[in-house]
Amino acid sequence: MTVSPIDSSALPSAASSKLSLIDLAQNTRTAARHLGTQPTEVKNRAIAAIADALEAKAAEILTANAADCEAAKTAGIAPALYARLKLDEAKLQSAIAGVRDVGSLPDPVGDVQIDRELDQGLVLKRVTCPLGVLGVIFEARPDAVMQISSLAIKSGNGVILKGGKEAIRSCEALVQAIHQGLAQTEIDPSVVQLLTTREETLELLKLDQWVDLIIPRGSNSFVQFVQDNTRIPVLGHADGICHLYVDRTADIEKTIKIMIDSKTQYPAACNAIETLLVHQAIASEFLLLAVSALQAKNVELRGDERTRAILNIAAATDADWATEYSDLILAIKIVDSLEEAIEHINTYGSRHTEAIATEDATAAQIFFAQVDAAGVYHNCSTRFADGFRYGFGAEVGISTQKMPPRGPVGLEGLVTYKYQLVGNGQIAATYTGAKAKPFTHRDL
Repeated sequence: MTVSPIDSSALPSAASSKLSLIDLAQNTRTAARHLGTQPTEVKNRAIAAIADALEAKAAEILTANAADCEAAKTAGIAPALYARLKLDEAKLQSAIAGVRDVGSLPDPVGDVQIDRELDQGLVLKRVTCPLGVLGVIFEARPDAVMQISSLAIKSGNGVILKGGKEAIRSCEALVQAIHQGLAQTEIDPSVVQLLTTREETLELLKLDQWVDLIIPRGSNSFVQFVQDNTRIPVLGHADGICHLYVDRTADIEKTIKIMIDSKTQYPAACNAIETLLVHQAIASEFLLLAVSALQAKNVELRGDERTRAILNIAAATDADWATEYSDLILAIKIVDSLEEAIEHINTYGSRHTEAIATEDATAAQIFFAQVDAAGVYHNCSTRFADGFRYGFGAEVGISTQKMPPRGPVGLEGLVTYKYQLVGNGQIAATYTGAKAKPFTHRDL
């Protein structure tokens, strides 16, 4: 098949365009409608071209990110945000590999979920289709640009990205590379746009006629602000207050490894644990061994009164139970039972990811059934709560809402469906009244 490259120079750049945001959103929606009709192989070629362009522009991207990091340091950025902002070569290459992985995933568009004969010659289908245009607003996290753009294209959606001011250079370099990659394919680069100012964020939230879903990625206050200032549906999570509960039958050696990974492997992540709950029957033995492992990783500990009777650490306050540290800080509480641990988690947790360490299968099942969270884990690290690790290729974010999609949101969360009904002159009156013809309702 012959590919007709698009002249990207003729297209408006989201970062420098003089178009109004409404015009830009309309352009994105038009491009998305074209994208949504493309076969899988065309979308996969576009994703591969994006990955190639990102690799070709790697040096420029890293230079832009280094400038962002230097400016952020000077401005006194919080350590957790700095960790999310920094994009070294290994992190960039990993993100590019994630882009390529999206190309190998099944196409979520066009899946026939229902194929049903209502009557002879009258057939109903429910078929998955793109949402339309996504508005994604995030703090730091330039790698989100690559993840979300590839997922949007594979699912047939346009995307308007708004990165934080601390990541402007990085985001501009990434989107420029993405546009250059798309310009070598049949896909209009306008399907991916970038906004750079706070004023544009506020205007984006008002575009309910043109934007179908807002995905915020940031602090609790930031997500709450987004939810309070838009009529567009919002998908996302606020705090990542995750717990590890050490049950009375926990294998201590195994649990210490899980605890260390859950807290220290990447403490700035939303799936890192912030509170450790320990059953009183195992508390002394476990904590005396755990403290050495935690202190070796420079973790600052805060504990309740019973914990401080065992460990010489700072006192935890009520505020600690409700805090996402995103840092090497861990609050510890001793509980009397599994039920008390579950009650604490359901009171203070953010419905993100919660874990139990136990050798009691019944206790694990009770934990799974009663803990209110998108992810509930048994004898493994909370750090597995991630779209890439779930085999989604990448994720647009993690949703803690009850309605689906829930947890790490990949391609399946970026499509909706349509009911398609094909007949041959049938009318509803035939199937109503005293002489109504019956439906067959036969699944095909």
